[in-house]
Amino acid sequence: MPGLNGGPAFSHNESFSFQVATSDQAETDRYWNAIIDNGGEASACGWCKDKWGISWQITPVALTQAVTSLDAHVAKRAFDAMLTMTKIDIATIEAAIRR
Repeated sequence: MPGLNGGPAFSHNESFSFQVATSDQAETDRYWNAIIDNGGEASACGWCKDKWGISWQITPVALTQAVTSLDAHVAKRAFDAMLTMTKIDIATIEAAIRR
């Protein structure tokens, strides 16, 4: 990543990150696995770091819609479900919404 390489005096941290909005589980899995399987590191709530230390949040649109629901109970259930995850599982979010 030469465009972001400031040399050893400037290391990557969470103040700079990318968010990828995914349309379905297959796309979520594809991005997540591409990062993790190529020297990356999983974190919580859809966050991971690539092999260069850049933070990424792989966020299904279904999650964003759920946690911003006008129904506060739905939003809380979706948010609480997200807190239990590393990679976001859309089926689990949808199940939390239906409870």
